[in-house]
Amino acid sequence: MRVISGIRKGHNLKSPKGKNIRPTEDKIKESLFNIISPIIDDAIVLDLFSGTGQIGIEFLSRGANKAFFVDKSNISISIIKENLLHTKLLDKSIIHNKDARVALKLFTEENLEFDYIYIDPPYKEYELVTQTLEIIVCNNLLKSTGLIIIEHDNDLILDDRIKTLIKIDIRKYKNKSLTFYRIGDKI
Repeated sequence: MRVISGIRKGHNLKSPKGKNIRPTEDKIKESLFNIISPIIDDAIVLDLFSGTGQIGIEFLSRGANKAFFVDKSNISISIIKENLLHTKLLDKSIIHNKDARVALKLFTEENLEFDYIYIDPPYKEYELVTQTLEIIVCNNLLKSTGLIIIEHDNDLILDDRIKTLIKIDIRKYKNKSLTFYRIGDKI
């Protein structure tokens, strides 16, 4: 697992042994960034259910201004910190060792808005995806020009519309999918 592009291109990232954390495959990560490029200058990014932190790190490497990493696993938080130190991106990062829903409420209290929100929840926890999206929308955590990307298994079929969010794209890769949402009408 490595940083694919940007100022930290080629840096290897640590990943835990075992199957509890499923890092996004390089092929999917590369496809994701090809789809959303160019990154908004000085973007604020939220990497929910961060695991290794590789998605937020990739955003930072490609020019994002700040990334927020959220994971409730102590092991994941330790790996995220190591990866941020190794890539020298810790100064552009804020790490929260919390349940995603608790962190989202905290961000609401802080009046934060994000340009990109990447959601990679534990697979098969379908209700968690909907709950997370509803919290984001109801609390205006996504900027009006922002983008939500959800990584999930192919068994999960997400609604075309969730409150003010419109599904604008879905990409399938073997057993995983990336689903993209924006606020308002299709672009």
